[in-house]
Amino acid sequence: MEFLNSSNLEILNWGNEPIFCSGGRFEVIDITLGSFRLLESIIDWEVSLESSLSDHRHVLFTLWGSVPVHLIRNPRSTNWGSFKGDLRDWLERGPQLDMKDEAGLGLAIDWVQQDLISAYEDNCPLKPVKTSRQSLRWTAELEALRRGVRRLINKCQSDKNPDSWALYREAQQNYKEAVRKASKNAWRTFCSSINDLPRSVRLHRSLSRDPKTKLGSLVAPLGRHMQSKGETLEILLTTHFSSSGVTQESMVPAAALPARHPYWRLATRVVTYRMVEWAIESLAPYKSPGVDGIFPALLQKVRDVITPYLVRIFRACLLTGYVPVIW
Repeated sequence: MEFLNSSNLEILNWGNEPIFCSGGRFEVIDITLGSFRLLESIIDWEVSLESSLSDHRHVLFTLWGSVPVHLIRNPRSTNWGSFKGDLRDWLERGPQLDMKDEAGLGLAIDWVQQDLISAYEDNCPLKPVKTSRQSLRWTAELEALRRGVRRLINKCQSDKNPDSWALYREAQQNYKEAVRKASKNAWRTFCSSINDLPRSVRLHRSLSRDPKTKLGSLVAPLGRHMQSKGETLEILLTTHFSSSGVTQESMVPAAALPARHPYWRLATRVVTYRMVEWAIESLAPYKSPGVDGIFPALLQKVRDVITPYLVRIFRACLLTGYVPVIW
């Protein structure tokens, strides 16, 4: 009590339902503590009657309050018909694209990119993320074991017979092993079903988001521990690729070349409508976008609208020798 008074904490337990059940002992030894400000926010505090696979039962409660909502755009839910119409209108109303030099080419690329992104965001609204986690398939066998464990714990509470506790312990252990086995089999089946690169990349990306998975610290040949991720990556690079070196990316664009007529005729032979359309269709529709935020589906769904602009841009890039840093 002295600790509670000195720390400004309150006991949130309600009722006298036992939380610890083992060998004929039914006790309330676990308490839930919270600050005084949380008293009105925590409701429906209760002890779960379901088996928790241990001697301690689960404590459930509802925390009332506002929770930040993570919003994302699902590209597959885009209104592609409206997207195509909006993009065509914006491109037609845009300024004349003068791509004779590097400055004009950069403005043209930026204009087309912004039109694509704006049309996409207008026709693919933000929606909250729906989390549906299901680690294993709940089978009839697991359900039967769960009911058996609950039936035995109720019997132990009523007759307080040591033999009943022995049966309960055995049933609880069998139930725990079955759940673990089902979880492992579900994970093994899921991993075995991944047979292509895009799904394996998504799995790797999801696992890498685990805050517990971090780039560890390595020891340099001289015995010094790496102090940052950059040093760790650098020593990995120099160790496994000894002939390589770390360079700084130059943000200065290449110098523009004069757009002479022979070069223009060469560019028209190299960059054709058919080649650009082939390049667009050769990509997976929902491949992860780059820094510019454009993924292949944005181009594939409006191929007849965007191809003339892309052909002019690519030809101008070939003529001037200019490649935007964002690419």
